[in-house]
Amino acid sequence: MNILVFLLQVLAQTLSIYLLVLLVRVLLSWFPNLDWSNPVLSSVSAITDPYLNAFRGLIPPLGGIDLSALVAFIALQLAQSLLGASIATLSGGLPY
Repeated sequence: MNILVFLLQVLAQTLSIYLLVLLVRVLLSWFPNLDWSNPVLSSVSAITDPYLNAFRGLIPPLGGIDLSALVAFIALQLAQSLLGASIATLSGGLPY
């Protein structure tokens, strides 16, 4: 059981890091003059765009504003919350 709790904690930390990278990606999208061929920026884009594109297919832009990132954040937060509750239940204490 400890292995499962450990793996769930690693997954929860991975989701936290991914949320941070996603936030950076969304904030950088507000600067249209950035050179996205930069290796760091292209890596951030390559990591986050497949996830964001899944939501862009569901929610069309409204008046030029892309709300898919908001829904993507909510979905990740929900997953993180459910994961934390699972960790708490399995470990018999507070979530990670």
